[in-house]
Order: sequence, then structure tokens, then C-alpha cells
Amino acid sequence: MTSTVPASATRTAEGSALQAVLLDMDGTLVDTEGFWWDVEVEIFAGLGHTLDDSWRHVVVGGPMTRSAGFLIEATGADITLAELSVLLNEGFEDRITRALPLMPGAARLLAELAEYEVPTALVSASHRRIIDRVLASLGPQHFALTVAGDEVLRTKPFPDPYLFAAAGLGVDPTRCAVVEDTATGVAAAEAAGCRVVAVPSVAPIPPGVRRTVVPSLEAVDLAFLRGLMPL
Repeated sequence: MTSTVPASATRTAEGSALQAVLLDMDGTLVDTEGFWWDVEVEIFAGLGHTLDDSWRHVVVGGPMTRSAGFLIEATGADITLAELSVLLNEGFEDRITRALPLMPGAARLLAELAEYEVPTALVSASHRRIIDRVLASLGPQHFALTVAGDEVLRTKPFPDPYLFAAAGLGVDPTRCAVVEDTATGVAAAEAAGCRVVAVPSVAPIPPGVRRTVVPSLEAVDLAFLRGLMPL
């Protein structure tokens, strides 16, 4: 976990009530939600089980313990949660080593946030070993803080990861804009009191009181995020 927050990261965006931007990783910044499902399908095929495509909406965006536990129970596969977690991480790492496509608009948005010195954190349900591999492509310099799913007691859909990130940046979570792609991540951000931009990757996400839905990150820039904040 990044433990040192640069001095520039403690400043709020000038002329805005926006204090920080907190970003999910898989399916939000990098086009990897499909990678996880492909790995799950491959592993369970090796165990003699076929995954129902409808289960994809159940496992997407959540902590590995929940997703893996669900698939073990649904299939009755003879594998422990610990064993499956190792196989999932290894399979995913293999895929991102071969290719790691960014979501449209991701590089531009990160560059703009960095240019204007907006405090930015990466908040993911993925484990630290995965985040660190992805950061090599995203650019660790874009984030003052990163939070992994295996570094908090309760990960998404609980608010803990986003509350932890806001506290680490020294900002008010109600003055943070969160960008998420799944209902699980949106639930976590809203429970933390954040304003949310939902960019659905696998399943539709309806708009809400503190939630704005957009088709892609290409519709999101700093002006847009500032406009989400209450007066």
C-alpha cells in the first residue's frame, strides 16, 4: 500500500468543492473484467465443471472470497477457497502479462487529474499482487494512494475501502468523486458517502440520487467531476 501522500496531494482542486477522485481498477481503468471470467471458466473446466454465463453478473466486481466461494458452492467443485484464490491470481497475472488494454478515456483522465494536482487514489477489490502489476502500466505516479482488497478488513460492497482512501488522503468522503463500473463498487462508494460516476462494464447500473451513469470514461473530465459536488 502506498503510505506516503505527497504534499501536493493534500491540496483541493482550486475553485472547486471536489477534494479527491477515487478510481476503481478492473473494468474502470483497465479492460480486465472479462479476464477474470475467462480465468474462472478455464479453471473450473479443468475441474470438470461448466460455469453458467448468468453467474458472471454475480461474481463481477466483488471480493475474490465472495466470487470464488460462490463458484465453489454453485458447482460443487472439489477445491478449497485458498487453492482457488491462488489459481485465480496466477491465471489473471498471466493474462495481464500478455495484454493489458486501458479503457477508452482512462489515460486522458489520469493525465488531466495529474496536471491539475487533484488528489487521486486507486481503490480495488483485487489483491495487492495484482494491483502492483497493473500499476506498472497505469503509472504509479498517477496515484497518491492505492488500496487493495486484501488490505482492508471488509472490501466492496462495504464502504471500508473508500473510507480508508479518503482518510489516507486527508479528505472528506462526501467531497470525493468515485468512478466505478459495477453495482458492488457503486454500493461501496455510496455507503461511504461519496458522489459516484458509474461506467457500467458488464451489467447495467441505474442512475441514483448521488450517482451519475455515463457510457464511457470519454464522457468524464475534471470539469464533469467538479460539477458533481454539492454547493
